[in-house]
Amino acid sequence: MQLTDLGKQFINGVWRDGKSEKTLPDINPYNDEVITTFHIANVADIDDAYQAAHQAKLEWDKVNAYKKRDIIEKAVTYIEANEEEITSLIIQELGGTRMKAAFEIGLVKNMIKEAATFPLRMEGKILPSTEDGKENRLYRSPAGVVGVISPFNFPFFLSMKSVAPALGAGNGVVLKPHEDTPITGGTLIGKIFEEAGLPKGLLNVVVTDIKEIGDAFVEHPIPRIISFTGSTKVGSYIGQLAVKNYKKPLLELGGNSAFIILENADLDYAVQAATFSRFTHQGQICMCANRIVVQNSVYKEFVAKFKEKVASLTTGDPSDPQTVIGPVINHRQAETLQKLIAKGIEQGAELLVEGKITGRMVEPTVLVNVKTDMAVAQEELFGPVVCIIPFETEEEGIAIANDTPFGLSGAIHTSNVERGVEMAKKVHTGMIHVNDITINDEPIVAFGGEKQSGMGRLNGQWSLDEFTTMKWISVNYGQRSFPY
Repeated sequence: MQLTDLGKQFINGVWRDGKSEKTLPDINPYNDEVITTFHIANVADIDDAYQAAHQAKLEWDKVNAYKKRDIIEKAVTYIEANEEEITSLIIQELGGTRMKAAFEIGLVKNMIKEAATFPLRMEGKILPSTEDGKENRLYRSPAGVVGVISPFNFPFFLSMKSVAPALGAGNGVVLKPHEDTPITGGTLIGKIFEEAGLPKGLLNVVVTDIKEIGDAFVEHPIPRIISFTGSTKVGSYIGQLAVKNYKKPLLELGGNSAFIILENADLDYAVQAATFSRFTHQGQICMCANRIVVQNSVYKEFVAKFKEKVASLTTGDPSDPQTVIGPVINHRQAETLQKLIAKGIEQGAELLVEGKITGRMVEPTVLVNVKTDMAVAQEELFGPVVCIIPFETEEEGIAIANDTPFGLSGAIHTSNVERGVEMAKKVHTGMIHVNDITINDEPIVAFGGEKQSGMGRLNGQWSLDEFTTMKWISVNYGQRSFPY
């Protein structure tokens, strides 16, 4: 697999340049090397991609369900045969560490394996009728064509999280990866399914930017579903635009997860779990623990242990197996973090661990004396920065956890599991984990957020429901009586 081979658009089964005159350099965030350069797609390319997906979907409808399953399963075989090359890509294109790459690839393989079962699960129902001699049939059908817009943080997985289930459910797909990760989140996936034997045109990948295409990707008349993963601000706009154009939005947006530690928690384990929950992939995961909320009686002990653990984390070259924290994706991200840290200190927060920011390299930073109304407690910290907040009573801990417009993930650590579960029920979030990390995603468990963290649920049966529609066909075996 040559990287330069993936620096093209993938439209209707053809690898070609986009029709725009503009180019997009794909830059390694650690060393600024140009990996490859794309000629980006324009509005005409977007139309070509959607038209191709629409036509190919009609042919996909005719393919035997078992053959569909076999094709999708071959994608896993291709990934396994090229795992080292894909790992290298994740390191180069998004600054992911080897540990992060292995984690992401594992998630991808599990997601594809689950999606491969979808062609065999397109079940319908026969239901009784209020009318004599009548039968009601419900058929599960593909939605049609799905537009997928993916982010830069876990691009391989978060693209595949929608692409594979949508294909498995019988849809055509057009994928627009983030401009910072066009290969790992886009053309790599096109290559994988091409090698697996997917019909030409069923999956298309368009690499472009919003300045070039505007709202054309969402407004195009062909897609019935727009699946977006990214920031809450952009997701809100895309969701409104989709609904305005009578399309279903699936939105996986930002988070501000609370990692709650009760007085009876195993503190050494909690330190390990909290560190992983915050600093994995430089904290650039929507489920990362932004706020560590610690009961007062163990606050000082936890803070001391956590400070020691964070100080041991290595920052540097993501290709080095010893590196825990690599670069954030771009300078804008680093600058945003710097401003949030400065604002937090201005509002009264104190630095427990002060990390230097040099270019895209952001060292771990821990803030204490944080109040819930501070910007660092209210906004998503998409980087290796975390705040610690004390609480006295269980009710206060729940109130702190809920004092956010987000509701994606969370964690509660306690030696009393059922106490943790009862507490978890009161936290307004789509997902929360007792004695575990905040970063969890499994192929058959409902995934999604509440409030400003998104709309809809993905994985397993929930993905099958989201990417299909139910059609009612009734059959009258007799004749009805009419009043006139």
